[in-house]
Amino acid sequence: MPVSAEAAADDRLREEVRLLGGLLGEVIRDEGGQDLYDRIEAVRVASVGYHRHPGAKGSAELERLLNELSLDDAVGLAHGFAVFSLLANVAEDRAGRRRARSQTAEGARPDTPEGALARLTAAGRTVEEARVLLSEALISPVLTAHPSEVRRKSVIDRIAAVSDLLDACDRPGFEEGGLACAPEVMKAGLRRQTVILWATRLVRTTGLVVQDEIDTVVSFLERVFLKVAPEQLIDWRRRLDAPDLKPFIRIGAWVGGDRDGNPNVDASALRAAFATLAKAVMRHYLEATNALGAELSLSGSLAKISPALKALAEGSGDGSPHRADEPYRRALSQIYARLSATHPILTGQTAPRPAPFAAPPYAGPGEFRTDLAVLHDSLVASHGAVFADDGLSRLIATVDVFGFHMATLDLRQNSDVHARVVGDLLKVAGVCDDYAALEEEARLVLLATELAAPRLLFSPYATYNPETLKERAILEAAAEALAKFGPDAIRTHIVSKTDAASDMLEVYLLLKEVGLYRPENPAACPIQAAPLFETIDDLRGARPTLERLFQEPCALAVAKARGVQEVMIGYSDSNKDGSYLTSTWELHEASRALLTVTQAAGLRLQLFHGRGGAVGRGGGSSFAGVLSQPTGTVAGRIRITEQGEVIANKYGEPDVARRNLDALTAGTLIASLAPPPDEAMTAKHGKTASALSVASMAAYRALVYETPGFVDYFRAATPINEIAELKIGSRPTSRTASTAIEDLRAIPWVLSWSQSRVMLPGWFGFGSAVQGQDMAELQAMAKAWPFFRTLVQNMEMIMAKSDMTIARRYASLVPDQTLAATIFGALQAEWDRTRDAVLAITGQAELLGGQPELNRLILLRMPYVEPLNHVQIELIRRRRAGDDDPRVREGILLAINGVAAGLRNSG
Repeated sequence: MPVSAEAAADDRLREEVRLLGGLLGEVIRDEGGQDLYDRIEAVRVASVGYHRHPGAKGSAELERLLNELSLDDAVGLAHGFAVFSLLANVAEDRAGRRRARSQTAEGARPDTPEGALARLTAAGRTVEEARVLLSEALISPVLTAHPSEVRRKSVIDRIAAVSDLLDACDRPGFEEGGLACAPEVMKAGLRRQTVILWATRLVRTTGLVVQDEIDTVVSFLERVFLKVAPEQLIDWRRRLDAPDLKPFIRIGAWVGGDRDGNPNVDASALRAAFATLAKAVMRHYLEATNALGAELSLSGSLAKISPALKALAEGSGDGSPHRADEPYRRALSQIYARLSATHPILTGQTAPRPAPFAAPPYAGPGEFRTDLAVLHDSLVASHGAVFADDGLSRLIATVDVFGFHMATLDLRQNSDVHARVVGDLLKVAGVCDDYAALEEEARLVLLATELAAPRLLFSPYATYNPETLKERAILEAAAEALAKFGPDAIRTHIVSKTDAASDMLEVYLLLKEVGLYRPENPAACPIQAAPLFETIDDLRGARPTLERLFQEPCALAVAKARGVQEVMIGYSDSNKDGSYLTSTWELHEASRALLTVTQAAGLRLQLFHGRGGAVGRGGGSSFAGVLSQPTGTVAGRIRITEQGEVIANKYGEPDVARRNLDALTAGTLIASLAPPPDEAMTAKHGKTASALSVASMAAYRALVYETPGFVDYFRAATPINEIAELKIGSRPTSRTASTAIEDLRAIPWVLSWSQSRVMLPGWFGFGSAVQGQDMAELQAMAKAWPFFRTLVQNMEMIMAKSDMTIARRYASLVPDQTLAATIFGALQAEWDRTRDAVLAITGQAELLGGQPELNRLILLRMPYVEPLNHVQIELIRRRRAGDDDPRVREGILLAINGVAAGLRNSG
């Protein structure tokens, strides 16, 4: 009987998992000893037994083994399973890439360029319409420093090395047993990397500083995006027959500019971010220019050249007689020299390999591109299409995408900080003694008056609060960056915790203080204040807030100048505030309302989606997420945060990054030109969705905010306190010293519930909300409405990763077992209701019954994730009982690291 493609793919995945697991087992025996290996295997077997028989029979053997573990064995066991999680993820990622290639070969997937264009054609749209849309589009993944990536960069590098060794066997020419794929050669290389990984610390011993986060983000930009984004642009230019298509993918970043709740981000951090970005992109340009000089040895006596190239070569300071008749090399020597002279201006440091002669620096990337275009045009005109798509054309596309700034940095700060700083400035200037006491309309009148006045509030001779001086210094650094790198360096200042129009006017007033906003020409302000609506109440108030903002001529002028008003909507805090279902629905409705407001003002809406990796923070398929947006809210412009572990998972390797950038592009094209029937579905089912939202929020808040002792349960039945010691970010886990849920950041909130396998933020409240609803209507909604279908699928996926059997063991950590029984009972009952509701809506017999590939992948992970949970529980129990041995802490952090790696989108 022939083997199906799915079975063959599963077999190959299991084969690679066995290969990597077997190598790790050998390393553990050699490096850690046979006894450690035997204990690891015994705990794995007992964990499987507990999963199958969670009662007394299944737990007895597991409890015995865990209690008998010495500290060294516990740490070694956690380390072993964590490493295996990382290696198994390599095999899974490779299986995903093979599956994507296979599906593309069999027929155009809708999340590929071919599939998107086919979908548009089927909908009666033309290639010309796609060309016009992308010519004005902005599709921007924004890399943030949000701390949900628990892996060290050293670990990520080792995982990449393992993947590269296996990938070599997939390349053409190696299938028939090439040297690199000979079993003994490949296994030796894999074993070497496995030994290094085993002997590498998986957790950090010191906390991250902002520069660490900058370096991490820039490493992805330099290693992956510099290659992939220009290649994608060239490919789309070819597909659309649009050689001059402007870049539509623009990479954004928050590192060095996001100071909301992070006291470590200051003016020096912002300057360091731009300098680090510039070093990376200038290094690339210098190396690429040098490589072109080595390649383009064409002689002027043997090849025709254009007059423009002749002039460029003759103007070169390269006096070498060896290149006297090599115009391309002479021109490239001049280009290199100008780049070399530009390097210290942008970075503050001499170029790594300075030019041998002086030349004037480039005023901007436009001049650099113009020089490169002279070479390209001459080559194509004289020698034809063989030079139309080569290293030089790729370098030109790279300059188009990245300029000299490499990534557009956002500024972000909390509205409360802005209010205090503005109040301080106004008070010292003698304008208003108590700005904070003013009502909203009085604030707006005062702010508008100050924005129209030519004078500044700040005096170098006065005394201000340190916070005021810090904020002003950051904006001065922003002004310097704009002057040095151009208008794409910074375009947006995001205002967290926006709930009033004055929150944005405060930003413009602060920008005025550093010369970026000018009263006589508001439209010239290079930075737009963008509200961030985060809580449920803020989302519900988004429409009147934006309507009131547009009544202010200054804010409207800034928006009119760029034709767009950006608005950021937060998935994480709205979820923590009101439940997954309520958050998702309120985001949907706020988006529709904001579209109405911007259209009435003659503007386009640009939504910035503040998503995380976990479903509880807006995670899930980016392609499906774009398609589930309300009709008209995409329209060729979308920005999405890429946070923590998501960056490595989606952009860690060039081919994976390319696939994800293409999926974002495909989703944007389809959502803009051939959108799903969201408006009709909202009209038909909106009342039902709204009723579900209200009921879900009531059930969620009744548990999280209204149940006595819930905070105590949360802090005891999850590793929230231990997560604070992970040192995975430069900012604290809470906004204040309070233990209240309201003050806890969304990332540790979600990560804690993920570790304890409850996954509460991704599903709680849905089961209660569905009680008494028309199931036939809900089934119809899931079939025909992408918004609701995506919601259910994401919730189904996160529930499949939950495990209430393991969650019950975490509940045993709660000192008050009466409280534990009450709250865990509520969690279990709601989980059962939600599972039953999901199965009834999807018509499936089990979770993920309609997504068999995903189900198989999750089931493959669990045998090595679950032992980590059990070890984590045992070590937390010991630590809370008073064992302060540093190895206990180390083992807990290793277990947290391993569980996060196994679950993948846990933060």
